[in-house]
Amino acid sequence: MGLAGHFGIEKGKQGEYAVSISAAARSDTFPKLLAHHARVRGDRPAFRHKDRGIWQVWTWAQTLEETRAFASGLSQLGIVRGDTVAIVGSNRPRLYWSITAAQMLGAIPVPVYADAVADEVAHVLVDAEVKLAVVQDQEQVDKIQSIAGRVPRLTKILYDEPRGNRYENYRPDGDSNAPTD
Repeated sequence: MGLAGHFGIEKGKQGEYAVSISAAARSDTFPKLLAHHARVRGDRPAFRHKDRGIWQVWTWAQTLEETRAFASGLSQLGIVRGDTVAIVGSNRPRLYWSITAAQMLGAIPVPVYADAVADEVAHVLVDAEVKLAVVQDQEQVDKIQSIAGRVPRLTKILYDEPRGNRYENYRPDGDSNAPTD
């Protein structure tokens, strides 16, 4: 089967392609596509990421489980349908999962380039009325904190990579070891 057949695309009588309606084609959102792939090919690799020189691999089933768990956490933090969630960082599996987790709740993910300067990020976060930011590392935490006063709806910053992070003991309830400087 060629690539077109893999995606349910069939050649018509006139030689043009028409898209067939299959189970995968009805999966019209990333959360639905993720659930479909977890069901159909759950034990096959979905993501690979090199961390500290070692390749990490997540299957479709693991990816769905991680994403659902993160969506549950976002829900517990008060994220609901229609809220906006900023995603700031490099291309990493957990940040992609954050996008999908937000969508699972009906929230709107707002991806922001990791190399955007603080003023650019502030403009995007204010315009999108971002309630929560999911960021990669200390650099992104610092950037968001530097503009937090200009982003009135921002209530939380979550980070993925604790290495080098001054806020390793951060807790959503506000009790943390965050420096006061």
